[in-house]
Amino acid sequence: MVGTTAWAGSCQTAAMVAQPESNRPLRLLVLGGTSFLGRAFVEAALEEGHQPTLFNRGKTNPGLFAGRVETVLGDRTRDLRPLAGRSFDGVVDVACYFPADAARAVAALAGATARYLFVSTVSVYADERIVNDEDSAVAELTDPADTGLESYGARKAACEEIVRSGLGQRATIVRPGLIVGPHDPTDRFGYWPRRMAEGGRVLAPGEPSDPVQFIDVRDLAQFMLRLVVEERPGTFNATGEPIEFGSFLEGCEAALGAGAEVVWVPSGRLLDAGVEPWTELPLWLGDPELLVASRVDISRARAAGLSFRPLGETVRGALEQPAHRQLSSLDREKEARLLSELVG
Repeated sequence: MVGTTAWAGSCQTAAMVAQPESNRPLRLLVLGGTSFLGRAFVEAALEEGHQPTLFNRGKTNPGLFAGRVETVLGDRTRDLRPLAGRSFDGVVDVACYFPADAARAVAALAGATARYLFVSTVSVYADERIVNDEDSAVAELTDPADTGLESYGARKAACEEIVRSGLGQRATIVRPGLIVGPHDPTDRFGYWPRRMAEGGRVLAPGEPSDPVQFIDVRDLAQFMLRLVVEERPGTFNATGEPIEFGSFLEGCEAALGAGAEVVWVPSGRLLDAGVEPWTELPLWLGDPELLVASRVDISRARAAGLSFRPLGETVRGALEQPAHRQLSSLDREKEARLLSELVG
């Protein structure tokens, strides 16, 4: 935190009196802002007439908002002094994964903003075999130096606590589930619209009644903006209403009309055949005991104004702005072989 705390105090008075007023553009600092969720948030803010400023390294989609948004270049993992002397109505932190980075940002910006929104994850919950709400127990980080995938949820939970401790009632925590839609840099959702659009026999994992849960990045961005504008403190699970896997694929078919034939194969048979849950067949968890993880309680967010566009919009958006890269999704040759061997 060296180099960030010295100037934070000088901003405190200005920040505390710069409370957002209704019907005026807000000055918003976005840490990141040119990739997936950050990009959607900036677009939503611009559409509503607000004034975003971006702080990033200028390496992802440089010039994306050129002429429309100021970008301050810097590396949040090292030094936030390029933001010295500024104050904002809101700070939105969309891509913080390590407690040290959260602590650095809070030390530098707590006195410079009226609202700090931190994007966390539903992966913070300690037990994925129950229906979790915002008061459920979260995972504890046992090793602050752990950077592995398995500690992701615990690290995010630790980041949340740093933000709450530093901002108090000026802190807002948003816990998204699977984020999908335009400019998704993964293939976790886009696999299914693309596969259904190709038509033919489609291998579907598990049972049609298995739940899946996701949120369109545009809906999430609009909800986040609303929380900042309305100065809502607290923690909010922000993902979609659970939908049956079968209904989801029917929605893809309705939106795309490609005439796919969906063939369901039970999870046990796919696991026995060596198919990797989630990676080879996205949205499929494999373990029946984990299905409840796709029933996260979002009633608090719904009461705060979270709303959803029609499924067809999300499906088409995933194809109109396809993934920049793909996970190791099931290739067509392996899919055809599995269908032949497991179904006939």
